[in-house]
Amino acid sequence: MFQIRKGINFTSKTLTCVCGRPLTVGTVQSNVESRHHYAHARQCVNQYASPFSKRHFSSGGVRYLSASDHSNRHLWTSPQQRVPFLARSDLKKSKRIIVKLGSAVITREDECGLALGRLASIIEQVGELHSMGKQVLMVTSGAIAFGKQKLQQEIIMSMSMRQTISNPPNGKAGGRPLIEPRACAAVGQSGLMSLYEAMFNQYGIKTAQVLITRPDFSHEESRKNLIGTLDELLQHNIIPILNANDAVAPPPELDIDLQGVISLKDNDSLAARLAVEIRANLMILMSDVNGIYTGPPDLEGSRLLKTYCPSLDETSVVFGSRSRVGTGGMDSKVRAATWALENGVSSVICNGLTDRAITDIVHGKTVGTFFTKSRVSGTPVEIQASNGLFSGLSFVIPSQHSNEARDGSRLLQNLSPHEKSIIIHKLADLLLERQGDILKANQKDINLARRSKFIHIKQGDILKATQKDINLARRTLDSVMLARLILNEKKLHTLHDGLKQIADSSSDIVGRVLRHTQISEGLVLKQITAPMGVLLVIFESRPDALPQVASLAIASGNGLLLKGGKEATNTNEILHSLVQEALEPFVPATTISLVSKREDIEDLLQLSEFIDLVIPRGSSDLVKTIQEKSKGIPVLGHSEGVCHVYIDKEADKEMALRIVRDSKCDYPAACNSAETVLINKSLLKTEFFDELWDMLKSEGVKIHSGPRMASSLKFGPTQALSLHKEYGDLELTLELVDNVNDAINHINKYSSSHTDTIVTENDDAAKTFMSSVDSACVFHNASTRFSDGYRFGLGAEVGISTSRIHARGPVGVEGLLTTKWVLQGQGQVVEDFSKGILTYTHRQLPTDNDNGQITESVNVQSETA
Repeated sequence: MFQIRKGINFTSKTLTCVCGRPLTVGTVQSNVESRHHYAHARQCVNQYASPFSKRHFSSGGVRYLSASDHSNRHLWTSPQQRVPFLARSDLKKSKRIIVKLGSAVITREDECGLALGRLASIIEQVGELHSMGKQVLMVTSGAIAFGKQKLQQEIIMSMSMRQTISNPPNGKAGGRPLIEPRACAAVGQSGLMSLYEAMFNQYGIKTAQVLITRPDFSHEESRKNLIGTLDELLQHNIIPILNANDAVAPPPELDIDLQGVISLKDNDSLAARLAVEIRANLMILMSDVNGIYTGPPDLEGSRLLKTYCPSLDETSVVFGSRSRVGTGGMDSKVRAATWALENGVSSVICNGLTDRAITDIVHGKTVGTFFTKSRVSGTPVEIQASNGLFSGLSFVIPSQHSNEARDGSRLLQNLSPHEKSIIIHKLADLLLERQGDILKANQKDINLARRSKFIHIKQGDILKATQKDINLARRTLDSVMLARLILNEKKLHTLHDGLKQIADSSSDIVGRVLRHTQISEGLVLKQITAPMGVLLVIFESRPDALPQVASLAIASGNGLLLKGGKEATNTNEILHSLVQEALEPFVPATTISLVSKREDIEDLLQLSEFIDLVIPRGSSDLVKTIQEKSKGIPVLGHSEGVCHVYIDKEADKEMALRIVRDSKCDYPAACNSAETVLINKSLLKTEFFDELWDMLKSEGVKIHSGPRMASSLKFGPTQALSLHKEYGDLELTLELVDNVNDAINHINKYSSSHTDTIVTENDDAAKTFMSSVDSACVFHNASTRFSDGYRFGLGAEVGISTSRIHARGPVGVEGLLTTKWVLQGQGQVVEDFSKGILTYTHRQLPTDNDNGQITESVNVQSETA
């Protein structure tokens, strides 16, 4: 074997010539000897190497050339092993892509002719990739079907009427004659290529046809010429369209791989061989099934594998029969994809009938089965969700059946209130016992954010995988997200107290009787509280949310999946380990789980049969994106925290200053921080107005004026761009209003229905304000910062909801419960009542809420469990 190595430039580089002569060179431009060595190497390349190799040698950069005699059949690969992508999210980095179209994808159901609409969609997607700068090759079937259609027409036209209406001896039922496939291929190949050329011309893309037979690979010179031709076409932005030359194709090779080279049996193995030879990054094999299943797709219990690791999953997959047309089956595709993966090419098997499958795959979306070498890719999300299990630390081959769904939630529900309390108390204590480790991990996250000038790309942007410039959009982590990221001793002690509060106050929340009715004599109905089932909580840059939400889930008996922000990875991991440590004596540590892969979020949002409620905690972009992406799963949350403080003309001035300072300056990044201060117009240009202005300036608050304020001040602050603005920082808007009713109208128009407060000594004004403002939290003479689960006595909150269904305001443990009806009878049937044998009494009985009159509590599981 010989090789040539050439550096990015020629300064102090060593070249090994194809003839074996070592060439030590200096700067080519100034070193005569180096120029001589380079010319010698070029001459050897011209003598021994292919056009493909010559171009690589002369174009600059680090290049590797290898060749061998015909008998060894080595591949043209780098001496260093190429590494395929480990995650779907990396597929967008693919530069060179092979798309293989199976016969079942582009052939009509009657197997005569092509499915033109389907083919046009595929060509449109390939055109999009081409416009993105991707190099695409297509390996296509369909020539036989296209030729079959033509030949049948010709044969029928040449038949006599008697022959036409009769069933020929060699025909199929219905009178269609059997036609030699090689003849069909010969007739159809030109027509198929003309069709591709016409369709790609609509997008201004040039194509080239390359017909291949097995000797093209077995003969060394032919193979080098083939690869050189393909590479040259790609460099000129021409899409090569390849197919086996079925008109002269010999029988398939025996299923024996020679020295690691896949046998050429069909277009699947052809695509794999080409992908490796031309150093493709991605191979997409398109068929008429969605990907690899654990069994035949139509067999009950078979499940689609979204990722496939050959070293782990090979024994868990059973292959069915091949497709209705074509020479390959799923077994062939898996062999081809596995071989390509082992040789450095990422592979996906998908359904070519799926809309926009190609572009979605390249953009990292979960389509088909992705082949990966990663042995720690994690259990597929639907299995993790169905079991309340999301460790992300080991790969579990999914053999569970549907009756094992929601195991994690059931385990929690079966714990006694005392056992749940012990777990939460233990977690609270661990926060202080491991305080040093937690703060150390948190400081590591903070330092990484500052040192790398990491941009917090919101989850909403992460889910929009089509954005091309995410990697270029780098800036310093903004102060709002940094403030939410930071933990300190004060926060940890507050968390500790909140968790203790949850443990002590929630012992009887599950199974509590809310309604107790005697339907008839001996027939008693109870409405009792029950867990939701499985929760998915997504939070940004706020690691303190993790133990809060975990405690609320434990107390309410809900299974839980957690997805934290990338910027808090180290802090989230140590906090999650503490949750697992607290759980372990009673339930498996993986019952409450941390989602590690960001590409799993969109998959989870599709699993309405496994997840019952999604709670996003973070920016408005995050909440809006989650609401858009969620398919049939309710989303609890608020998109923004645009909170108001209205200072009435009868306000206590000293009180007003304290409330405004606390509402804005205590924690500006919080969603319950005030963003707009409304001032009664009578207070303008008074001593109080000056004091308010000076106080805000002394606190470092940047002030913007509303339209009325701006028109009333000659040299006032800059006007706010919007009155519906969440600053999340030391900024706010000052605006004038006429009276309390004007303030109410302003708030109902511009607020986010989160939290709004009035400062006044006039009880009538306060009453009007509190009854008319349509927000989740409305206060009188109190800071907006009181809108918090811990301060409300809920212990902690899973989030704040501004919706009007289910839960509103700070959502504590009771907001994570639903109800179920329990009916206790003695053999009654409805017929007894319709015939008058029994009568309805509908007598109300005491409930758990009736002044200490406690009725029997029921140990209950979620209705959805």
